[in-house]
Amino acid sequence: MLMAGVTLYDYQLDAVDRMKIGCILCGGVGSGKSRTSLAFYYRLYGGQINTKEYVRMTKPPDLYIITTARKRDTGEWEEEMAHFYMATDPELDIYEHTVVVDSWNNIGKYVGIKNAFFIFDEQRVVGSGKWVKSFLKIAKENEWILLSATPGDCWTDYIPVFIANGFFRNRTEFNNQHVVYSRFSKYPKIDRYLNTQRLVRLRERILVDMDFERPTVSHHENIFVDYNKPKYLQICKNRWNPWEDRPIETASEFCYMLRKLVNSDESRQQEVLDICMSRPRVIVFYNFDYELDILLGLKYGEGVEVAQWNGHKHQPIPDGDRWVYLVQYNAGAEGWNCIKTDTIIFYSQNYSYKIMEQAAGRIDRLNTPYKNLYYYHLKSRAGIDLAISRALNSKKAFNERKFYGE
Repeated sequence: MLMAGVTLYDYQLDAVDRMKIGCILCGGVGSGKSRTSLAFYYRLYGGQINTKEYVRMTKPPDLYIITTARKRDTGEWEEEMAHFYMATDPELDIYEHTVVVDSWNNIGKYVGIKNAFFIFDEQRVVGSGKWVKSFLKIAKENEWILLSATPGDCWTDYIPVFIANGFFRNRTEFNNQHVVYSRFSKYPKIDRYLNTQRLVRLRERILVDMDFERPTVSHHENIFVDYNKPKYLQICKNRWNPWEDRPIETASEFCYMLRKLVNSDESRQQEVLDICMSRPRVIVFYNFDYELDILLGLKYGEGVEVAQWNGHKHQPIPDGDRWVYLVQYNAGAEGWNCIKTDTIIFYSQNYSYKIMEQAAGRIDRLNTPYKNLYYYHLKSRAGIDLAISRALNSKKAFNERKFYGE
């Protein structure tokens, strides 16, 4: 039986040429990191790329892919592995090796594995929790690479990968050499980094950027909606929770109250309906359960199917001609793709630039049939919305404490 060879785009092949064990493959959402990472593994063990016929690997090691639970459950990695004639099902895999796809929640199960190849998808190794500890133990005994849509926000995000590459013995050594803590903060707060030129050089040694030109054109439109100004000013002035009739106690609660008031306005709801009238299939991203209740209560019209993905329900994307898919940011900003629509509504803004970018990427895929993609950002001119927008425009996360103190 003739087996077709593995083909890559030029920018993907260029990335494979620059990759090495212990690197972070960094490509925008939809750039094809999964296939590129598998191509690196395939070529590392004897496979050849862009040939007419498939060239078999010679004795490839066991392959473990640690990804999001959603990517595992939807079989997205299985689809990519099929191009390399590999599968988690031994009957579908042409090699005598083990292939496992599992979620980050289960990473601890694989700490004892040795002499295998690990692909860590949707980079989660930041901080110092259980996942990081398991990653460092696995990295010591196996070959590995990391995949990420966005590089780290700050130098401390790179500490686990720097340690795994042998640049530092542990977090303490990194902190002693490169971190100055603020003397005036009640909790450990980094004031500045030292010798950042060295950190830049170390990052350049492990970061492989995919030079990816998108075939799509993204159209982002800010749609400004109304809000209850007197009630908003009342909350700001009195620091009072009008829903529970008590004082506001924290910065987080203060921002939540303002957002609840602003995001519940009828004008925002009407804009959703207006967009859905002209766009037959729409994904709507939202933050809170009260927003979900609002969105579920809207009358989208006859024949419009409404489905949702969040912490309560995991419903698939509808197949019909007219639908609305409600997705909670934290539950669904990554790990799934949709080429059935060209439209996303951001009902409210998320605090994280990274999550907003990942959410937008759900429809911006290499295989989308759409040339033009439409993103509608609903926001008011209230102080809270404008402050979040400023942070996102600066590619930073919104700081509630700073806003509360202003």
